[in-house]
Amino acid sequence: MSKNALKLDTQDALAGLRRWSLVRDDSGPHRVYRDENGHSYASVTHILKETSPQWQRDALDRWLERPSAPAERDIACQRGTLAHDHAEYILKTAAKLARQSANKRGSWRTGNDGLERAPKALTSWAIEKAIQGAPRVAWSASGYARGLRSWIGEHVTAIHAIEFAIHDPRGWAGTADALIDLDGTLCVADWKTSVNARSEAMLANYICQCGAYSLGLTGLTGLKAQAGAIVVARRSGAPQVRLLNELELRGAECMWLERMDIWNAQQALNN
Repeated sequence: MSKNALKLDTQDALAGLRRWSLVRDDSGPHRVYRDENGHSYASVTHILKETSPQWQRDALDRWLERPSAPAERDIACQRGTLAHDHAEYILKTAAKLARQSANKRGSWRTGNDGLERAPKALTSWAIEKAIQGAPRVAWSASGYARGLRSWIGEHVTAIHAIEFAIHDPRGWAGTADALIDLDGTLCVADWKTSVNARSEAMLANYICQCGAYSLGLTGLTGLKAQAGAIVVARRSGAPQVRLLNELELRGAECMWLERMDIWNAQQALNN
């Protein structure tokens, strides 16, 4: 395939990914997503919850038994939403600015993967402009939002898709936060929030989640991410970042498929 043909195929696939939408359905015993043809897919996050190690599920049950748990959960969800929305605004605004400027200058560059990229300096300028114009974030989430925008400004060198839906015919679906270039490497990124730092054991579900999104991306577009980034925003403003290199991301995909085997076995027993 010629480079121009690869460029057209890849860009068309990526455009389709941006347009693709799934309908979330929380009416049943667990969350599912439905596509435009009515096919249903279990939520990645629900599968992870149900297939987590027993010690992790026991710890969650103990936490949920606390009288203050409902209020704490609501607060955590609110700050997580605010921080996610802040990062989404910056990336979407920056992507639009970079696209407009690259179109005007004719400065798009096509990589070996067939993806078009604006020059890094132009993307950096667009991100800085987006940060400067971003709406203020409520005090309760300001530290978390600050950490995300600082990391984005320092490391993101191209923006390909934001808040994009993935699904896989093997039965899962979800929404990934961003497909970006991280210091020049194609990367699936996911934003999290936490008051405290997360241990490697506590990050295991997040790593599996990256694997699920990476597999979904490849299945829908043919693109193979070369890295993963789990950015855990914290109240102090300094995020905890767990980067996955290409080998670790392939390992995360295998870990996710093992979780799917457990999930499918559970469903077979329940049915």
